[in-house]
Amino acid sequence: MYNKSLWEAFLFPPIHIDRRRLEAKLKGKTILITGASSGIGEELAYQLAEIDCHLILVARTEEKLIRVKQEIEQKEAKVSIFRADLRDPEKVMELLKFIHQLPDGLDLFVSNAGLSIKRSINDSLDRYHDFTRTMAINYFAPVQLLLSLIPLLEKNKGHIINLSTINVLLLPVPHWAAYQASKSAFDTWFRAAASELNAMGIATSSVYLPLVRTPMILPTEAYQKLPAMSPEHVGKIVSKLIYTQKPKYRPWWLLPGQFVSIMFRGIWEFAAPAILRKRKQGRHHG
Repeated sequence: MYNKSLWEAFLFPPIHIDRRRLEAKLKGKTILITGASSGIGEELAYQLAEIDCHLILVARTEEKLIRVKQEIEQKEAKVSIFRADLRDPEKVMELLKFIHQLPDGLDLFVSNAGLSIKRSINDSLDRYHDFTRTMAINYFAPVQLLLSLIPLLEKNKGHIINLSTINVLLLPVPHWAAYQASKSAFDTWFRAAASELNAMGIATSSVYLPLVRTPMILPTEAYQKLPAMSPEHVGKIVSKLIYTQKPKYRPWWLLPGQFVSIMFRGIWEFAAPAILRKRKQGRHHG
């Protein structure tokens, strides 16, 4: 545990938040956070709770949303909760109707809801729904939301922050085809649209995250022993982006990782099948 903490301190150095700048930026503003009942979304909501703003928290589980709302309502922020499975386009439309009825429009959209699946292609042959559901939440939902919300954000000179993953900037790896394809799809859409959005006066920020210790990673036992960023740390990253409006955040070590991905792509593509065959043989012999 001690070594792991040292690794995390090295990989994820502390972030200083200028609370005065953050409060000045968000005072009286309306913020939409998806995936807000746990993990990063919940933590971000708590970090903004002391600010006089309106938080719209969206997630699938109403009981958890109510718990978060009750916690925050004891502080400064006003909270509205909206239960919706964003994989359902009709639920997305209901959420959009609610937002469009707000008197002050929308100032900030934090696109955080997501779904992660780790499964080999061989184990996915009868699971096409793995690919449709990851695309539904990781790609189609934020696109559907933004196509409707862009006019509101343009009117208020707002800001969009997309919680992405470092995987979209590195070589694809086995067993993550559904997840990586869906996250890459929205990352590409968002980066392609960014120039147009910026020209409208809408700020755009992409957050490229490594492993984060959220409920999403619990099903993968191997991840429990790896260095992971905390939701609190991610909340600080997003909070800082709110007032700096920088176009992207990525860990300091990601750029060397991208360089390695380019330089050793051929070696990886040659070695990966052999590694997978050896693992498969090992399981059979075991």
